[in-house]
Amino acid sequence: MTDGMRLEAVLKRDRLIVLSGLAGVSALAWLYLVYLSRGMPDTVMGMESTMPQRQAWAGRDLVLMFAMWAIMMVAMMVPSAAPAILLFAAINRQRREWQGAFGPTAVFLLGYLALWMGFSVVATLAQWGLHAASLTTGMVSAGPILGAVLLIIAGIFQWTPLKRACLAHCRSPQGFFMTKWREGTVGALRMGFKHGVYCIGCCWLLMSLLLVAGAMNLLWVAAIAAFVLVEKAAPAGQWVSRIVGLVLVGWGIWMAFA
Repeated sequence: MTDGMRLEAVLKRDRLIVLSGLAGVSALAWLYLVYLSRGMPDTVMGMESTMPQRQAWAGRDLVLMFAMWAIMMVAMMVPSAAPAILLFAAINRQRREWQGAFGPTAVFLLGYLALWMGFSVVATLAQWGLHAASLTTGMVSAGPILGAVLLIIAGIFQWTPLKRACLAHCRSPQGFFMTKWREGTVGALRMGFKHGVYCIGCCWLLMSLLLVAGAMNLLWVAAIAAFVLVEKAAPAGQWVSRIVGLVLVGWGIWMAFA
């Protein structure tokens, strides 16, 4: 067997191992969300979902709400990032040849998820502020007016140049890896971090829609996660993104006047 054939076999093996690991991480996050929604239907991470709207959150409430957001981000965003992570693993293997490839790939994933953990902190604080301002119903859902505003803004954002630029990067990260490649553990972390910046730029307003139907509404969570995956990976993803933007604007207008 030639070196080229051996490398090709190693790349196939790497792809299977990395894909299995990503599927495992995503599955664990989804299983935990299902456990929360089914095992504790009247609570969110131990907090009463029917808590009076004006009751202030304690420090424990903030920590538990952050944990809920963080787990949701892992469940929703790891599948859509899988193509970029697999591409990183393949390029890293080709550059390092027979050296280990899984460590840098794990570091790249950690850098990517670090951005979403930061987003979870911001989302938790924003939800805390909305709750304190009596703009939410219960603990995890926006009121109808706020929900309508979020839908309209998110729909308009789907047509903006920033959305197009970030989505283009997420749909085709090969150019980023070819021009911005950095060697070593620190390089993998930085590249994962930078990819996360583009991903958040693409999806942050979509994530805010979790407040419309409730952050623990698993059907809503799954629908947004599926849409993010489609717009990043499907051949017609960019057009799907724009069409859904129009739908969101129409839905928001309907909600505002219903």
